[in-house]
Amino acid sequence: MAAPVIELRGFGRTYPGPPPVSALRPADLVIDGGDYVAVTGPSGSGKSTLLHLLGLLDTPTEGSYLLDGLDTSRLNDRDRSALRGRRIGVVFQAFHLLPYRTALENVLLAELYNQTPRGTRLEAAAGALEAVGLGHRLDALPTTLSGGESQRVAIARALVNEPSLLLCDEPTGNLDSRNAAALMELLDQLNATGYTIVVITHDPSVAAHARRLIGISDGVLSERIEADHE
Repeated sequence: MAAPVIELRGFGRTYPGPPPVSALRPADLVIDGGDYVAVTGPSGSGKSTLLHLLGLLDTPTEGSYLLDGLDTSRLNDRDRSALRGRRIGVVFQAFHLLPYRTALENVLLAELYNQTPRGTRLEAAAGALEAVGLGHRLDALPTTLSGGESQRVAIARALVNEPSLLLCDEPTGNLDSRNAAALMELLDQLNATGYTIVVITHDPSVAAHARRLIGISDGVLSERIEADHE
């Protein structure tokens, strides 16, 4: 069995009031390396809070979050940012590409914490774009890319540092059905090569690609029946 990538122990987030709001109630959860998990729930259920916590964009108010065995609660802001840059790749619904930077340059931005020579970083960025089928679009500006291509650039940016965790926030939300299907096929392929993937989604067709389904409602996490891909 692969070692855990994510271990949540009594992990929760309460926002101060008045009255205080328990956005994520204390929970235990283990996600092993190579797992493929979908987190589903209605609007306001706590999905965004969980996303920000898992992505080290926010901190829990109770419990602990171990990433690759490292207790993130013991890290200062600078070390959390560095860890996020090295070990977590985040794919957002809105792409978040800089419009006046090429696809290659957008991917290179994810390597800010990488101390390797620029030539090596360029090679890695080009390789990441090649891996998502955009090796022919290195010099394209986001304004010339389709929605599907823009999301693939975002995935390449998330993958370039070979993260432990690929965290996807409603990854098909801005795509038409054809591009959404192609994107989910790409995520399936990435998981088959060993990437650990957590997808936050409200779309049952997206969640159906995962091996594990985690529900969230009123800030409470609950494991659902395993998805069957056999």
